[in-house]
Amino acid sequence: MAVEILKKLISYQSVTPNECGIYDYIMSLLPDFKALRADKGEVKNLFLYKIPEGYDESDFDRLEHFCFAGHIDVVPVGADWHYPPFHATLENGYIYGRGTQDMKGGIACFLKALQECRVSNAILSVLLTSDEEGDAVNGTRHILEILKQKNMLPKHAIVSEPTCHKIVGDTIKIGRRGSINGEIIIEGKQGHVAYPSKCINPIELLGERLGKIAGKNLDNGDSNFEPSKLVITDIHAGIGVSNVVPKDLIIKFNVRNGIQTSTESISEYLDSILHNLPYTLTLKESAKSFLTEDIKLREMLKSSIHDVEVDFSTGGGTSDARYFAQYHVNVVELGVCNDRIHATDERVSLEDIERLSTIFKEFLHKIP
Repeated sequence: MAVEILKKLISYQSVTPNECGIYDYIMSLLPDFKALRADKGEVKNLFLYKIPEGYDESDFDRLEHFCFAGHIDVVPVGADWHYPPFHATLENGYIYGRGTQDMKGGIACFLKALQECRVSNAILSVLLTSDEEGDAVNGTRHILEILKQKNMLPKHAIVSEPTCHKIVGDTIKIGRRGSINGEIIIEGKQGHVAYPSKCINPIELLGERLGKIAGKNLDNGDSNFEPSKLVITDIHAGIGVSNVVPKDLIIKFNVRNGIQTSTESISEYLDSILHNLPYTLTLKESAKSFLTEDIKLREMLKSSIHDVEVDFSTGGGTSDARYFAQYHVNVVELGVCNDRIHATDERVSLEDIERLSTIFKEFLHKIP
């Protein structure tokens, strides 16, 4: 049962980037899968794959290739747990432990499904990293680059992030918003407030233009994405006294953007608002937006879900699914419910594990 796999996975204290030997256990569950390790620094990465009988690695281009992906690392425990975080505790229909939702629960479900699956005409694989909750630079992105070099990239991927709200299957992520951080510095001239003619006040320079920046929708959104909003997260000037005109005004902001807005369009918009002002703008894209429009993958997964209406969503934060999209892999995300992710006494219901495992099994049965 998937729950037995989950109980074992919980026992590994795999706080980012520690792997703690969990891959040896996972490989023992899929002995007919070949293993490729792609460790980098402290980060441990594992790719398991199974090629149909009669084919070999030279056939990756010719065969369908479905990959299940996830991360075995978890966030630190924190304080005030009522249950031992690295020992699975069953109580009132729930399993308690760090990582039960994010995301060892999802991993246990697809491992169990793969154990029982017999696919004859497609490549099946598993991609795991210990670097999703950390910097996420030496994990999934690194191993995908290795797979690209070896011509072994999957065509389709399911990342088992905890996506659901009330019942497993109610939400499938088909894309994610990007994340762009920005800083505006408006330059003034510091001086005594009693002699304003000898000063240049950057706050006054900005003036009413602030209203055209704060909370601005940079696009109108569409059926898949909410409008990309510029959200100011910090604004400050001066040295904390009332009799000195500040030298600079610094504005920090973030944009969670859909595919209609980019760093270039943000820069152009802000330049149109701040033209003729002495300012500098710095933009850093920490995650690129993407949308998976592959109908086949969506419908195969949706048709494996029963008794609940499925919502295709792009909401939430970032995940490693963005790296699959950058390598032109059709990627969606489906996992357990997410009401306790990163929380004290993280838990997952036995019903969630049973439902997700069944969904993944049915999905695999749809592969020829």
